[in-house]
Amino acid sequence: MHIDIITCLPRLLDSPFSHSIMKRAQEKGLATIEVHDLRDYSTLNQRQTDDYAFGGGAGMVMMIEPIDQCISHLQSKRTYDEIIYMTPDGEPFNQKMANQLSLSQNFIILCGHYKGIDERVREYFITKEISLGDYVISGGELAAAVVTDALVRLVPGVLNDETSALTDSFQDNLLAPPVYTRPEEYKGMKVPEILMTGHHANIEEWRLQKAIERTQQRRPDILKDSGWLKKQSDRSNKRQ
Repeated sequence: MHIDIITCLPRLLDSPFSHSIMKRAQEKGLATIEVHDLRDYSTLNQRQTDDYAFGGGAGMVMMIEPIDQCISHLQSKRTYDEIIYMTPDGEPFNQKMANQLSLSQNFIILCGHYKGIDERVREYFITKEISLGDYVISGGELAAAVVTDALVRLVPGVLNDETSALTDSFQDNLLAPPVYTRPEEYKGMKVPEILMTGHHANIEEWRLQKAIERTQQRRPDILKDSGWLKKQSDRSNKRQ
């Protein structure tokens, strides 16, 4: 997977890709993440990338020319599956979208800043707009890091145990069940006995039940339309 991130504040992204899973993915050659300074593509004095909005109003707007120059330069090197813009009014990002995008290879992610970008960029260059949620942060850099992390960890070989990503929250429209590790007992707090039995079928049934319970308690909105409650009821009827 190759991801090019365009930003006017590249140093904000130094840390997220220099540690842990993202670092190992790049060292293994399974992912390439390149951060491009938009100011390098400015033709104005002081490497300016923003200007006042036509019609007035508060806030500066990122200009179309440097963005066009940067995207065009990147497109001369490879073909991109998506050119993504991180914006609060984009499509909400979720695990289903991450799974779908992870099947592709090449992405550009444009980080917004200031009051936003010239609308013509969105009309003529952007193929997908993504939001992390109904709130506003100072720029798209942290959001781009989140999306990049979510995609790269799904690339085969990135995680040491490839089944790990398949059991994450939201993969089956359920939150992940509780997990435990050593010691078996700590200050009177014990690990559920079923997890110590070695009976894998019963353990998996317990984990599914706990996942459904946790989802019902914390995110009933995703459980309602998932079909899990009906499956659970059908299994109970069969046992009876």
